[in-house]
Amino acid sequence: MTATPRAIALAKVAALAAEDKIAQGVMAIDVSDQLALTDVFVIASASNERQVGAIVDEIEDRLRDQGCKPIRREGQREGRWVLIDFGDIVVHVQHAEEREFYQLERLWRDCPEVDLAAVAAP
Repeated sequence: MTATPRAIALAKVAALAAEDKIAQGVMAIDVSDQLALTDVFVIASASNERQVGAIVDEIEDRLRDQGCKPIRREGQREGRWVLIDFGDIVVHVQHAEEREFYQLERLWRDCPEVDLAAVAAP
């Protein structure tokens, strides 16, 4: 099983939004074979809490324009790691220190990375 085209398109939108707010290390991982809850994790990091918030806001705005509303958002108060569940995708925006410590890419290394550069923007 692989991620749906919709999930991949939403991941592209989220990645572009994050990059527009100067996120670092933006990537997407196809977790559809491992998780029944979602198809793609999008991971991005920022150097400070304000930037984490700006990235989160931009991603939510862009995905809302695509008709996709967040189901749940966690971690907003601390501003160090915000998780936004959109159903088809789950976005993790982390402070750079949290990203280095938790290493989500390593935890999900058995899952393929989505080549976002090869995906056309919707």
